[in-house]
Amino acid sequence: MTYSTKTFNFPALTGLSEEQIKVHLGLYEGYVKHANLIMEKIHALKEADAEGNAYLIAELRRRFAFEFNGMRMHEYYFSQFEGEKGGSPSSALAAVATKKYGSGENFIKHIKEVAGSRGIGWVVVYSDPSVETLHTVFVNDHELGQLAGLPVILALDLWEHAYMVDYVPAEKKNYIDAFFANLNWSVIEKRFDDALKASAA
Repeated sequence: MTYSTKTFNFPALTGLSEEQIKVHLGLYEGYVKHANLIMEKIHALKEADAEGNAYLIAELRRRFAFEFNGMRMHEYYFSQFEGEKGGSPSSALAAVATKKYGSGENFIKHIKEVAGSRGIGWVVVYSDPSVETLHTVFVNDHELGQLAGLPVILALDLWEHAYMVDYVPAEKKNYIDAFFANLNWSVIEKRFDDALKASAA
């Protein structure tokens, strides 16, 4: 079993250049490559001498979360830009966001506030269907600090590789604005709806 690099169909993006996206996709491809490579290495080491290679195998297993989460988080990130920008003020996501934050605008304002935190990492919005709420979290390292078991609804990459072709670090706010200008909310709403369905199954 191997993972394949996904392709994404982007419309014209505002505030994110083709070169920026190309550089960022290249980094994503590296995560896919290395997730597969670790699985191959573990298999080869076990076949050769599982007991003698136990230490190497354990270290590779620890590294796997870094590569896998890097791959998966970037797939969440890039797929949010696909298709025509959409979203509905009457969606289930909008209702839950309004209940917690007062309005959809306040929900976006809150995400931007969290994204403005000093440091590098990710802002991740999770759905917790068990209590019908949302959590917006700053995750420093994508293999650490994720909320266990909660579906990812929105992923905002705040590592410099996501914007340094187009913006210097002091312009991070401009990148965040560009992210939201290109965000297809119908993708986010579908993730939310799928999380609700899965919890009810």
